[in-house]
Amino acid sequence: MRVLHVISEMGAGGAESLVAGMALAGGDVGWESAVASGGGFRADALRDAGLPVFDVPVARRSLTGVLRAAWATRSAVRRFQPDVVLAHNVSASLTARIAAPRRPLVTVFHGVADADVAGAVRVLSRVSSVVVTVASAAASRLHDAGLESVVVIPNAVFPTAPSVDRASVRAALGVRPDVPVALCPARLEPQKRHDVLLDAWALVPGDAELWLAGDGSLRGALEARGVDRVRFLGTRTDVRDLLEAADVTVLTSDWEGMPIALLESLAAGRPVVASDVDGVREVLSGGGGVLVPRRSPEQTARALRSLLYSPVARSVAASHCGSADSHALMKSYDELLRTVLEGR
Repeated sequence: MRVLHVISEMGAGGAESLVAGMALAGGDVGWESAVASGGGFRADALRDAGLPVFDVPVARRSLTGVLRAAWATRSAVRRFQPDVVLAHNVSASLTARIAAPRRPLVTVFHGVADADVAGAVRVLSRVSSVVVTVASAAASRLHDAGLESVVVIPNAVFPTAPSVDRASVRAALGVRPDVPVALCPARLEPQKRHDVLLDAWALVPGDAELWLAGDGSLRGALEARGVDRVRFLGTRTDVRDLLEAADVTVLTSDWEGMPIALLESLAAGRPVVASDVDGVREVLSGGGGVLVPRRSPEQTARALRSLLYSPVARSVAASHCGSADSHALMKSYDELLRTVLEGR
């Protein structure tokens, strides 16, 4: 089965990580995989691994942008001749449908803000053969907004080992072995609410450090706040190594689908402090960290203080960490795609 993944970009985000993992693991379930995207370090890695990678300009939110992206995607479809197109999120689904009007199109919906759900449903109900959500809560939101049929396949992470040890990562950053470290692997964009995190961090005492692994439009404003003991690391391709060097992961988002960053943290045995929102709640339902109310710096700080400065609390939380099964994820997607093809 020839599967073309279509996604806006292939950088450091969670959806991008999922696409890379699925494309590389596709051979295990009988796929020939290719990716069409706006590029990024993950696209480069797939190309280096020998997979077909097609360059598609990011659509943005304009008719001209969508048409340019659709034209490039059409070229990818013509060259790769996929049996099915797997589009990640709404804009990629729209461009993929324009580019391949007669091919089965399965959308993987990773999530949008509440205000955008109705618009997403209007698009997906017209362009998608099947819609997959990465969390049950996201499926409920789509259903409530009028999308009748949604398949839930929870996200998983594809196992990777750190390339260097904890001491080496810390030494490279000039951080002592005994300094408690919280890592936030998230783009510096409004959804992730780094402002809430920095307000919370100002309430965390001692010599603990906060590492922000990600870049985005808010970096300048966040750096200008001048909060102590915060390192802006920019976009990183070595998040697995950073997890090895950190003690706790933190995410204060306003909304999430099912964040790969938290799944990666749990797989690495690092407990999590995160906002009590949709997919995050599902990830931590079996333990592995502390849920805090959304937009609550005080309670976020309290949870961080507990996990950073109490080895016992951290050990108890870490005992519930674990990795979601990537083999089960691939099997579920394979069965779905083959069912869609059979039903043409």
